[in-house]
Amino acid sequence: QVQLVESGGGLVQAGESLRLSCAASGRTFISYTMGWFRQAPGKERKFVAEITTSGDVRNYADSVKGRFTISRDNAKNTVYLQMNSLKPEDTAVYYCATKPSWTTSYDYWGQGTQVTVSS
Repeated sequence: QVQLVESGGGLVQAGESLRLSCAASGRTFISYTMGWFRQAPGKERKFVAEITTSGDVRNYADSVKGRFTISRDNAKNTVYLQMNSLKPEDTAVYYCATKPSWTTSYDYWGQGTQVTVSS
């Protein structure tokens, strides 16, 4: 059974930083692209960032480019999202997800971690 557990969320002020972690188990971590998504209250879930299996390709939503950095540690089966210069509009529940290298869709999701940025 695949399990993704996010952690690291919290309440911060605008301009501060947070680092989210997502620990994966139940599948061969290195075989999957890992992604971060977020969902603000009353809005659809949106893509934030993704990183390919070896970490050589990283993609970001325009809204977070230059502020967020995604990384992964395949030895620890963990993906990270370093979030700097946080803004109130970054407030959302953040989810990690896995995407098999042979597909274009994310298939397993974590339970999410809340990030709240006050102005």
